[in-house]
Amino acid sequence: MPKGEIRLDYSGILSQLDALIAPKATTITRRYGELANASALLALHLKQVNWVGFYIVDTEDQLVLGPFQGGPACTPIDYGRGVCGTAWKEKRTIVVPNVADFVGHIVCDTQSQSEVVVPVFVETEVVALLDVDSPVIDRFSPEDVAFLQAVAKMVSRLYFPS
Repeated sequence: MPKGEIRLDYSGILSQLDALIAPKATTITRRYGELANASALLALHLKQVNWVGFYIVDTEDQLVLGPFQGGPACTPIDYGRGVCGTAWKEKRTIVVPNVADFVGHIVCDTQSQSEVVVPVFVETEVVALLDVDSPVIDRFSPEDVAFLQAVAKMVSRLYFPS
C-alpha cells in the first residue's frame, strides 16, 4: 500500500497515549511499564508495522533495548551505529524508506524493509529512541513521522514531567 493510503486517527491515539503515560512515573519500573504500554498501543494501531519499541540510552556510548512489540531485537547498540545509533548521534529523526540503502543498517529482522527512528529528548539530550520497522518499502509518510514525533515528545514526560 503506497504512502498516504493508511489513514489513522492520530489525535485519538495520542489521547489514549496521554492517558496511559500520565506524568506519574517516578521509578524505572513504572517508566518501563509506561513505555511498554506506549509500544503496545502503537503496535495495536499502526498498520504494516512489524516492530515498534524503544531503545534507552544506558551509557554515554550505548543504547539498550527497552519495551517493545515484535520479534527479538538487537541489543546493545553503540553510539553512531545503525539507524538508532545514528539518530542518537545526530539528534534527529531518521526515516529510511529502504533499509538496504542505509549503510551500516543493523539487521535484526530480515522482514523489515523500512524504518523510522525518533529521538526522545529531555531538554537537548536524547534519553531514548522510538524505533518503528515495517515489512513494506517506503511505508512511512510525513504524517506518520509527525505523529511519531508527537509520541516521542509525549513520552519524554516520563523522564522529565512537565
